[in-house]
Amino acid sequence: MNKPFFRECLTEHDQKVLESLFVPFEGVPPSTFDIDIESEIKDAPEVESHSVVESKKLELEGIQLAEQGLLDEAVVKFEEAIKISPSRCSVYNNKAQVLRLKGDDDGALKDLEKALELSSQQARTRCQALCQRGLLYRKMENLSAAKQDFEEASKLGSKFARNQLVEINPYSALCNQMLQAAFQKLQ
Repeated sequence: MNKPFFRECLTEHDQKVLESLFVPFEGVPPSTFDIDIESEIKDAPEVESHSVVESKKLELEGIQLAEQGLLDEAVVKFEEAIKISPSRCSVYNNKAQVLRLKGDDDGALKDLEKALELSSQQARTRCQALCQRGLLYRKMENLSAAKQDFEEASKLGSKFARNQLVEINPYSALCNQMLQAAFQKLQ
C-alpha cells in the first residue's frame, strides 16, 4: 500500500486527527487549538445590571476584533470590560484566549486562574478555561496539571477534554508511537 492510496482512504478529518496524535503541537498555530465546548453545557444567567450589559458589549467588541486579527485592540476591549465588571469570568477567559494567540502564555495563565476563581456558577466558561489551561500546561509539558484540568472539564461534559486525556495517557502515547512507526513503513 503506498502513501497516496493510504491518504485517499482517510477523510480530511481523520488525517488531521492522525497528525494531531503524532505531532500534537509541532507547527500548529495556536488558533488551531480553539476549543468548541458542547452546547449542552450551560452557564447560569448573569444579573443584567448596567455594568454587566456594558461589559458584555465591550467583550463582544473584543471578540470581533480578535476574529479580525486585531489582537492588541481586542485585549484593550477585554481590559475595559473587566474594569467595568471585574467579576465576569467569561471576559477573563476570552482575554486569555487572545493572550494565548499572542504567545503570552504567562498572561493567559493568570487570566485563566481568575476565570476559574470566578466561575463557580458558570459551567461552560469554567469548562473552556479548564481546557485552555490544560492545553497550556500540556504545551509546557506539565502533564500532571494538564490531566487534572482535563479530568475536571471532562466531568463537566467536555468531549474535547476526554480526547485530551486519551492523548496524554502513557499507554495511548505508546500506541501512537507504534502506529506512527507502522505508517512510516507504509510510506
